[in-house]
Amino acid sequence: MTTATQLHRAASHARGGYGFRTVAQMEWQKLRTVRSTWYILALFAVSMIGLAMIVLSHEGYPRMSAADRATFDPTHDCFIGLVLGQLLLGVVGVLAITSEFSSGMIRATFAAVPRRPLVLAAKAAVLVAGAYPALIAIIGLGLGAIIRHTAGAICALVGALFVLPLLFVSPSLQNAAQNFLPHPMANALTSVRPLPDTLAPGLVFGLLCAYAAIALAAGAWALARRDA
Repeated sequence: MTTATQLHRAASHARGGYGFRTVAQMEWQKLRTVRSTWYILALFAVSMIGLAMIVLSHEGYPRMSAADRATFDPTHDCFIGLVLGQLLLGVVGVLAITSEFSSGMIRATFAAVPRRPLVLAAKAAVLVAGAYPALIAIIGLGLGAIIRHTAGAICALVGALFVLPLLFVSPSLQNAAQNFLPHPMANALTSVRPLPDTLAPGLVFGLLCAYAAIALAAGAWALARRDA
């Protein structure tokens, strides 16, 4: 039985009568039965492990000087793969909703679950898989709900992650911006040693959670106000 058929049958049983758990189960089934999800997650794993191995083997701790060893932060270096990994999981978040708009399946979803913010919340729940990458995925989901177009939402995500930090030419502005832009904020979350001119990791994580909440709220508003 296809997911679309299940959604149509669900709509015929009880319009709008489903709770969060049931909707989350539907969203989990949709997410895990799409091949692109597993391809992207596999690429995420390869990039995280492969880039960490390349960087750490290149640095060569035994060959480091005493000064380099004193500033060596292997935890931070192991997360170098997040440069690519955050974008990959952000794309998963985008595809979790834009693929339904492009295929028209979103109409069946909303027919089964008329409470559209509930659908978005269920999608966010099944995307959660770790702290920083999951929040980027949720931001991608929010952008996808607002823009409703895969290429446009991914471009917006790339802009937020990689283009915005480049707009601050002045070093002083760059130091200030790294506390408030998603990609530079990852340094504070993955470093064991305190970084200069950065907020505490707890504050950075809270701010990133706020960004994800804002993206979801804006996406829920867009879903509720606009036709499928």
